[in-house]
Amino acid sequence: MGDSSRTGGDARSSPVTMEQLVSDHHQLLYRYAFRMTGNACDAEDLTQQTYLIAQAKLDQLRAPAAARAWLCRILRTTFLKSCRKRRPGSAVDMDVDMNAVAGEWPDANPLDQERLKLALDELPDMFRLVLLMFYFEECSYQEIAESLDVPLGTVMSRLARAKAHLRRRLGPVEATKA
Repeated sequence: MGDSSRTGGDARSSPVTMEQLVSDHHQLLYRYAFRMTGNACDAEDLTQQTYLIAQAKLDQLRAPAAARAWLCRILRTTFLKSCRKRRPGSAVDMDVDMNAVAGEWPDANPLDQERLKLALDELPDMFRLVLLMFYFEECSYQEIAESLDVPLGTVMSRLARAKAHLRRRLGPVEATKA
């Protein structure tokens, strides 16, 4: 009774283990958490909290193919709850080795990563969250609107403003070369 798992009608799908979830999704979740929080310590805590919640609710994951979206949703919800409880801190106050963090993204220029981090940190939380949901979770506008309980137009507006901000901040820096 308590040990039987729900297969959702597909007896061929094997249950997903925590080891598989960590192995398959840890890098993505950490990068997503880092983009949300702006610092390595909070990103590590948020990623760990996500896996703790996932472990407790593993029986709710009915389709192994949906694990990525399921974990991202847990991470996002955990982040939003933590935002309600704390005041944001400055990443400058943290002792973060940006060279070590930047090394986790393949084929990335550390300078570009730093500029991206700074540009993302400047965004208000709700603009940054919509942007991250769109690009990291690959959510549609409608899915974002439903998840955040906001109108579709609000999602579109926040995403457009976030993209415009990033374009302004990350545009070419060639004027200094002469």
